[in-house]
Amino acid sequence: MQDVRNIAVIGAGAWGTALAKHLAEKKLEVRLWAYEHEVVDAVNTTHENRVFLPGVTLPRTLTATSSLTEAIEQCDGILFVVPSHVTRQVLRNLAQCLSRPIPFISATKGVEEDSSKLMTQVMDEVLPESMERYLMALSGPSFASELSAGKPTAVCLAGRDPELVERFQSALMTSSFRVYADSDLIGVQLGGALKNVMALAAGVVDGLGLGDNARAALITRGLAEIVRLGVAMGADPRTFYGLSGVGDLVLTCTGSLSRNHTVGVRLGKGETLETILGGMQAVAEGVRTARAALGLSRRHGVEMPITQEINAVLFDGKSCRKAVSDLMERDAKLEKGQA
Repeated sequence: MQDVRNIAVIGAGAWGTALAKHLAEKKLEVRLWAYEHEVVDAVNTTHENRVFLPGVTLPRTLTATSSLTEAIEQCDGILFVVPSHVTRQVLRNLAQCLSRPIPFISATKGVEEDSSKLMTQVMDEVLPESMERYLMALSGPSFASELSAGKPTAVCLAGRDPELVERFQSALMTSSFRVYADSDLIGVQLGGALKNVMALAAGVVDGLGLGDNARAALITRGLAEIVRLGVAMGADPRTFYGLSGVGDLVLTCTGSLSRNHTVGVRLGKGETLETILGGMQAVAEGVRTARAALGLSRRHGVEMPITQEINAVLFDGKSCRKAVSDLMERDAKLEKGQA
């Protein structure tokens, strides 16, 4: 297999920048595409992304650009790390720059809000048909700041072509960044997206001061919802007990660095969603994904009570305490039953 030497990272948020730093430190040639011109200037002149990853020194070999054409020129692979709500538009622009099929890895943990489509499903629609077998997804428990600090991190890379997955598994791995291979594109993406919804709910539990018992129950029943929906969509249920499922769910529902958990905590303490989001520079994917997840649950006939209640809190003005009490007072169920 041909070695991967040149990577384009599309999206210069915290996660995209951390991945670009990681790859540049591995001596790959990396070009980082950013929408914000101030981010491009800062990365190229001060070697720091002060907007999304402040305080982290970036390798001098890492270059940034606001040109998609320049970013992907002669690259061996594209790492796509753009927020889900702008994915379709960026892909449309990127499609015009593609002169050949290029391995394409989605590291975006979200679902398109209007269509309820996973990122690779959006890519299947927007990118040339010749790109279909080249699509992959990267997900797992991974805070950007910890990866940037060189702390041990393990993730999962899924794709349709096993040889291509193996090639990029090798390209991404280092002694501090372990990558496992998989073929379940649906499960890996769904776990990475829906854990953000559950993190909002776990944050609400913590913001209300309901204790560790309640948080553990929320995480466990949240996983049950994710598995039910995943199976209905054709995913392998075993995927959700791996890094892109349980691993990412536990991290995001308990970690102090989780943006989605933080939003939930603030909701639980009585702040409005508008106030919370108005003061945030980075994107909390769970807010948009919550609505998309509810759409998926209805489309596939899967009961997802936690998802339903967090939507009611986010968009219908329901109080957090009422949402919790309604969950607790649902009809008695078998734990291994449908709901």
